[in-house]
Amino acid sequence: MKRRRTSHIVLAAGGTGGHVFPASALKDELISRGHQVSLVTDVRGYGYKDHFNGAKIYKINSTSFAGRGLFGKILALPKIILSVLQARSLLKTMPQRPGVVVGFGGYPSFPAIRAAASLGIPTCLHEQNAVLGRVNRLMAKSVDAVALSFEKTRKAEFEKYEHVVVTGNPVRREVVELGDKFYPDIGEDRIFRILVIGGSQGASIFGEVVPQAISTLPRALQRRLQITQQCRAEDIDRVRAIYAETKIAVELSTFIPNIPECLEWAHLVIGRAGASTIAELTAAGRAGILVPYPHATDNHQIENAREMVINGGAWLFNQKEFNAAELAKLLQRLAKRPRDVWRASEDARKVGKPYATKDLADLVERLALVKGSWKSIKTHDEDPAVLTVKVVPVPDPLSDAVADEPFAAQEDKEVVKPPIPNPLKVLR
Repeated sequence: MKRRRTSHIVLAAGGTGGHVFPASALKDELISRGHQVSLVTDVRGYGYKDHFNGAKIYKINSTSFAGRGLFGKILALPKIILSVLQARSLLKTMPQRPGVVVGFGGYPSFPAIRAAASLGIPTCLHEQNAVLGRVNRLMAKSVDAVALSFEKTRKAEFEKYEHVVVTGNPVRREVVELGDKFYPDIGEDRIFRILVIGGSQGASIFGEVVPQAISTLPRALQRRLQITQQCRAEDIDRVRAIYAETKIAVELSTFIPNIPECLEWAHLVIGRAGASTIAELTAAGRAGILVPYPHATDNHQIENAREMVINGGAWLFNQKEFNAAELAKLLQRLAKRPRDVWRASEDARKVGKPYATKDLADLVERLALVKGSWKSIKTHDEDPAVLTVKVVPVPDPLSDAVADEPFAAQEDKEVVKPPIPNPLKVLR
């Protein structure tokens, strides 16, 4: 009989799309491997529930110390304690004991990670940005593993963590597949396609600067342009009116659900430097004009963009210097030298981590098998392609020989956990 071990994996993510989208990508990978997946989130994260089809979703209360004075922090403390107790009760009463709880940063992940640690459930943190976030900094020393998106992550105290691995930032499989497809044809006399995105909520700066810059371009260049732009709801009518005078082929919307499809045909992307944006551009191999959000905590968006810009995959603007005249000048130069755009796209792809989702899923599986309770692991029938099981001792799952193999179970025998020294320590 052919079997594999699977586990119940709980993802803790909420707040903005920057935390939620990597969790969604990991969810898809884990489900494809046969694992049961649940999401613990907050009110804002619940708004992304359509990205978690196939997962059980639990909503808990969470709050933050950020932006509060001393009195506000004192008032927030009981709420945080209650949210941890709520998460602890939730984890204890789940039909199957979680094998691992994975937190994606931000205060919505704090209750579930703290509750899991108190129950002896293995814990893992994932950091999307090039600067370790405040909540992850608070929890990193007490979890079983920390997964980073950037090798040179600032504010990370590597020597104090149980286990650290650089996985990259998970992105959707459809985006990763773009990296292996042909880059869309581009030339001095061909259509020049630009995608403008502003994060999960859009950005007013792009609604102000981009259409003004486009309206000043020569008519011959305007006729070559095709633009898809995300706008804030309060800006969209004004932006549409500016574009209407140019007669350019433009598609405007407050939310772009088909990002992989838009990236596939885009030659150039204008946007912020959020972690998900950088991960998607480098995985797909698309050049960017990046304008980091100036009020991002610890200037993490500038740090996110650093590697991509240094390696020639993007052009960086400080928001104070991002104006219609400068953008128009750059767009004219790139339109006249389309090979520069193609080369930048190639350079962006070279710094991408297309296997981030797989690598993070591998880490989570190893935590479930090596550190997890055997009550959290189930043995399921599997398709014929899965490794045929023999009655042998369970191997070290972190050895090179089995790193990419499904979890093999002993056939029709009581499973006994073998004495395995902490291999996660060895790999640090």
